[in-house]
Amino acid sequence: MLREDSMQDYPKHYCGVFGVYGHPRAAELTYYGLYALQHRGQESAGIVTSNGQQFYKHVGMGLVSQVFKGDVLREMPGNLAVGHTRYSTTGSSHLGNAQPLTGTCWRGQIAVAHNGNLTNASAVRDDLEAKGLMFQTTVDSEIILNLLAQPALNSHENNVVQTIRRLEGAYSLVIMSEKELIGVRDPFGFRPLCLGKIGDAWVLASETCALDLIHAKFVRDIQPGEIVVINQDGVSSVQAFPEHERRAFCIFEYVYFARPDSTIANRNVYKVRVEMGRQLAREFPIEADVIVPVPDSGNCAALGYSLESNIPFEMAFVRNHYVGRSFLQPSQLIRDFDVRVKLNLISELVRGKRVIVVDDSIVRGTTCKARVNNLKEAGATEVHVLVSCPPHMHPCVYGIDFPDRSKLMAANHSLEEIRNYLNANSLYYLSQAGLVKATGLPESSFCMACYDGRYPVAFDAETDKHIIERRNGHRPSLGDALVREKAQIKLL
Repeated sequence: MLREDSMQDYPKHYCGVFGVYGHPRAAELTYYGLYALQHRGQESAGIVTSNGQQFYKHVGMGLVSQVFKGDVLREMPGNLAVGHTRYSTTGSSHLGNAQPLTGTCWRGQIAVAHNGNLTNASAVRDDLEAKGLMFQTTVDSEIILNLLAQPALNSHENNVVQTIRRLEGAYSLVIMSEKELIGVRDPFGFRPLCLGKIGDAWVLASETCALDLIHAKFVRDIQPGEIVVINQDGVSSVQAFPEHERRAFCIFEYVYFARPDSTIANRNVYKVRVEMGRQLAREFPIEADVIVPVPDSGNCAALGYSLESNIPFEMAFVRNHYVGRSFLQPSQLIRDFDVRVKLNLISELVRGKRVIVVDDSIVRGTTCKARVNNLKEAGATEVHVLVSCPPHMHPCVYGIDFPDRSKLMAANHSLEEIRNYLNANSLYYLSQAGLVKATGLPESSFCMACYDGRYPVAFDAETDKHIIERRNGHRPSLGDALVREKAQIKLL
């Protein structure tokens, strides 16, 4: 298997959610929707359908195409469906944590697919456990399921508004009951979620690229704080946080996570990334002979730099699209297997040339260093590294796998120290102002906490840690309880 240090140099995705209401082949459409959202999570996938009376569920570890084999989809009837493809941010990677999560309560069956990360998950879960609720998973999404299932005080039912007002952090949700589909977005709008239509059926999806694959028409983005309910009466909407004005869309969606063929907030991701490259060229004009992207994440920005600078663009790194597990450990026979198995260099395109290599981010730096060494070994006379976003200085608590500060290169080293480590002739990062300018949206639209440390939703890491440690510590067993009860009876 590839070594962990090299595989973790790029941030991992979080999750993709998808839902269909009112289509006789809802399971099949959801399969294709998840296929289009595969880039958002490759650890597990799942679909739940409803025929109006009963749920049909299938989840598994692996890619969408691996989980749904054979006749699985044919055995999932119903015109409602919700799907999820997962990368674990909260909760470990195993089948028990695969989504959508389902449960049965007094109101019937419920399925929840969640993209994001709750910052108050430990405190809410601790409160629910103190009331006697049992949890089957370690994912924060199960908190949402339990809140939805609880009746509210002084009321016959606990509605979605009451539930999400107890949540803090990032969440885009697709919720399914036996006869309706619900889309929810947190009041800050950290994660994307959109509404589409195919014929008379309605679709919810993390990104518009999923709508394109099934020939669904994009209707609009779900607004931050909005709850959209789709049922036999049509589509209705309510704003759960009418007083909330602060917006904090994750700007890293534009930099890296979203597919380039998606459109978010009326901005095509591909065009935004090309503009990031143009902005890099304006901020840091370098004399060079060729521009080389690190595929696929650096392609658009490298093209933008080329267009702005008139320096030729070459795809000198060739990506192997069939990289999977290697059951042979790399040895001295191929000492840099973990580097070359993913990208191989066409030496003729860089030999004797001054090269600008463009990538979207440098988190730990090990992979970037290997690319620079590849280029110099191939005969490049100079290698200049340009990054289409600012330096990552802080961890993300809203669902991105950015490590703690001790493992973030830019948080612990100066620009010159990083340049020396990479063995590059120069190193430049796009400025925060340049990044925002490339989107064409106001700075107040975004969360950029991983760059500037300004977290839109407060969180207490020490409190969360204390609660988790207490939960993972000694738990009284059922036998302990019986012994105590017996002792009390004797005392009486």
